[in-house]
Amino acid sequence: MSAVRRRVLRRPGQVSTVTDLRKATRSARQRERLEKDRKALKRWLTRLKRAANTVTDLHQRIARLEATIRAAD
Repeated sequence: MSAVRRRVLRRPGQVSTVTDLRKATRSARQRERLEKDRKALKRWLTRLKRAANTVTDLHQRIARLEATIRAAD
């Protein structure tokens, strides 16, 4: 085993190009996920607001009916 080892010669910018490409791909995926999650959150908040308003209206209606029934008795 007295043979000389040979180094693999690569262009200096080649390795960084691969890592930059991976970072760019990961960043793009994260941006897509962020946009998707923001849209989903907006939908859920709309539903939540609607539900909260319904609960408030029902509480008020129940309170009015109970007061009306108490006054009639």
